Amino acid sequence: MRMQISMDEISAILQQYPKEQRYCLAIMQDMQRRYNYIPREGMEALADYLGCPLSSLYSMATFYKALSLKPKGKHIIKLCDGTACHIRGASTLCDGVRRILGIGADETTDDGLFSLELVNCLGSCALAPVLVVDDTYYGKMTMEKLPGVLDQYREEVTAQ
Repeated sequence: MRMQISMDEISAILQQYPKEQRYCLAIMQDMQRRYNYIPREGMEALADYLGCPLSSLYSMATFYKALSLKPKGKHIIKLCDGTACHIRGASTLCDGVRRILGIGADETTDDGLFSLELVNCLGSCALAPVLVVDDTYYGKMTMEKLPGVLDQYREEVTAQ
């Protein structure tokens, strides 16, 4: 269920920018937006386009947590493990996601539907514990609510 990598699409992303190294982060962000990660083919094409070493691009891509070199799921689950969320049961929710989806932190389901990321803070401490799926916040999350939240994203895929 992985997205097909198109060299034409990668080329189109590259052509939007001048051939200057100062644009490499913006280009990688565009690739990430398109594929939900930065494919190796994209990194190699970027190195060729900018005339810079592939290793320097990998160094940058691995420095920024927002960038990923591994394919991510269609739906990104961010589970806050900051102090307020941790105290109010974030680790129990993480165990729940592991039981329901079979993945832990920084993993993706085999069907490519979900990825789980543990984050330090989502800035919603009053709603702790907080879970975000894509850009939708679910505050005061409980183990009882978790299956229903995840199921609605599964159903969205089967309805299409």
